Amino acid sequence: MVGYDPKSECRNNSKVEVALAGSAAGLVTRALISPLDVIKIRFQLQVENLSSRDPRAKYHGILHAMRQILKEEGLTAFWKGHFPAQILSMGYGAVQIYRNLRHGMKMMYKTEGPLAFYKGLPPTIIAIFPYAGFQFSFYRMLKQVYEWAMPGDRKKNANIKNLLCGSGAGVISKILTYPLDLFKKRLQVDGFEEARATFGQVRKYESLLDCARKILQEEGARGFFKGLTPSLLKAAMSTGLIFFMYELFCNLFNCKKTSDNQKTGQVS
Repeated sequence: MVGYDPKSECRNNSKVEVALAGSAAGLVTRALISPLDVIKIRFQLQVENLSSRDPRAKYHGILHAMRQILKEEGLTAFWKGHFPAQILSMGYGAVQIYRNLRHGMKMMYKTEGPLAFYKGLPPTIIAIFPYAGFQFSFYRMLKQVYEWAMPGDRKKNANIKNLLCGSGAGVISKILTYPLDLFKKRLQVDGFEEARATFGQVRKYESLLDCARKILQEEGARGFFKGLTPSLLKAAMSTGLIFFMYELFCNLFNCKKTSDNQKTGQVS
């Protein structure tokens, strides 16, 4: 995990503690950013313009979407798909938009077969490697810039550095790979046209290239970046928080170990 220095003199975490810290960081972060994820996906799937000037548009912006979702579906709607997302957030992170995990899996298998679980796989594979690479590369780069730019007395707060650099790395990486994430979401909901009818127009795409071509023709180049604003907020919060929480849990484990060792020494 980036940000963890196994050679650090002030911390000595085991591999198990590092894994637990990463999982706990993913779990807490996913719970906090879930509302932004829900809004982002709604924007990505909306064919109409995200503007009040388009009378057909379901959502116009982040605040408008929040009010609409809260009014029509209640507060819990901001955590739809949270359970499967939490399972995946401990490893990497993804989201689905079904009433619950069992219902979604049963419906997909019954109506479309096992291949339905792999819709949107090509853009996912194409995006995951550069996104991870960008994220870690920019994180290291921003940490170097932070060390160079910050006065000496401000460099002592490692948690703030991890939060700021992690957030910046997440934002940059998300912008560079965002269209592929949008393609993935459009392909994943293929077959659920009837269920999505109340949210506006629906489209059917035959492949990744067909999806990109139709979006460009019907929605313009800006269509590739629908939902970018909540996505950037999510990326900044998610990456920043996960590094922050990771370091925090590692420090907590280390403090507990140090405390236990001190108690053992006193007893002996």
